[in-house]
Amino acid sequence: MKSYESCLQCGEKIVGRIDKKFCDAQCRNSYNNKTKRENEKLINDTNRILRKNRIILKQFNPEGKTTVRKEYLTKLGFDFKFHTHTFVTYSGIHYKFCYEYGYFELEDGIKVLIVNEQPYMK
Repeated sequence: MKSYESCLQCGEKIVGRIDKKFCDAQCRNSYNNKTKRENEKLINDTNRILRKNRIILKQFNPEGKTTVRKEYLTKLGFDFKFHTHTFVTYSGIHYKFCYEYGYFELEDGIKVLIVNEQPYMK
């Protein structure tokens, strides 16, 4: 059992049990919240990118299927490296999805086909 002489959060001298790490509950909560934020930064950043991608796809695809220039998506901040899952058709087309909105980069490299997820894709 490790003994602490000062609070891990504020550095104040600890009074009480030998195994205490914090001087009070507020310091304990602050320390744990800070640690959790640091540990979950990557998760939060990734979720932020995925949500932004989804919003962009939804904006361009109100009808269920559309074609858009790739540059438009890029200008709005769409990040092609991030997606939630993929769906491969029988003909070998790989759709990448951001939640329920999928996209497929067409062979010309200029346009992207955007689709809504269909029941058979689940």
